[in-house]
Amino acid sequence: MKTLEELRREIDAIDDNILELLNRRARLALEVGTVKAGENRDFHVPSREREIYERLTAANSGPFPNEAIRSVFREIISASLALEAPMKVAFFGPKATFTHLATMQHFGLSAELIPQKSIPAVFEEVEKGRALYGVVPVENSTEGMVSHTLDMFMESELKINAEVLLEIHHYLLSRTGRLEDIRKVYSHPQPIAQCRNWLAENLPNVPVVDVASTAVAAQIVSEDYTSAAIASELAASLYDLKVVRERIEDQVNNFTRFLVIGKKMAEKGGDDKTSLMFSVKDEPGILYRMLEPFAKRGVSLSKIESRPLKKKAWEYIFFLDLAGHITDPVVADAVRELKGYCQFVKVLGSYPRAK
Repeated sequence: MKTLEELRREIDAIDDNILELLNRRARLALEVGTVKAGENRDFHVPSREREIYERLTAANSGPFPNEAIRSVFREIISASLALEAPMKVAFFGPKATFTHLATMQHFGLSAELIPQKSIPAVFEEVEKGRALYGVVPVENSTEGMVSHTLDMFMESELKINAEVLLEIHHYLLSRTGRLEDIRKVYSHPQPIAQCRNWLAENLPNVPVVDVASTAVAAQIVSEDYTSAAIASELAASLYDLKVVRERIEDQVNNFTRFLVIGKKMAEKGGDDKTSLMFSVKDEPGILYRMLEPFAKRGVSLSKIESRPLKKKAWEYIFFLDLAGHITDPVVADAVRELKGYCQFVKVLGSYPRAK
């Protein structure tokens, strides 16, 4: 059996090899950037990233876990892209919010992440070319759809390039870390709603105050020793807070879905989703007729959401998620037939389904 010192020397030698290979990869990435610039190609190609992840996880024989492979290579790819050109990504901030966490999860730590004060501001940054992509929340498994995001797609020509699913865990944070010190709790309305039962049971007589974001809550609490914030674990480190209780959300499976928006449609992959927006008049049988083109072609629908059309009474905008890419013949045919029943149909994007 090898001694501990011998095993550590072998690990050090492997780490040295990994470092050398990372630098070789980085030099090749710089050459790729030069070729792309000469041929006027996009420097970021999401489908290429997806191919890398899928190839490596399929080839992995273990014991290194597949989930960790994706995390490691996300950072390698993020750092390599940063060598080619600065990857600017706008997100609905501020920092330490769950949208910030989702943005880091998707783009890695080497991207230049730019917090915005509102969802419309994220769209504007991308539309005006100040950011290559934007990240906005669209749906929570407990609280439902984010209406501001849906409303923006009525006006914007940006496309959905990807989706990010983030498991949401809420932490109760304070300066002292003691539950008995808490006289007031701050957070965004959604986390408050997701922790309502826990708060009622554990802090029944403590007032709860709505603020603009979980990060704002953490910032307030960083200056008040008698209050607490419901926020992310990241907020604790950024605002020098202690964890009073962890994972206080009422629902165990609490996920939020985020959308990555950009100017171009994502290329077709192996497991895609397409999002549509369309408008119909409120008349008998219309719901059946707008779903029939997908049902008879066997196209699976995963989400349908309606919102009133603000300019006309009793008319609605529908948002629909379906399996497949808009370039798939069966999907394209179904959408073409749908147009016959609608005042307008808009393809919001085709993009890889979140794993």
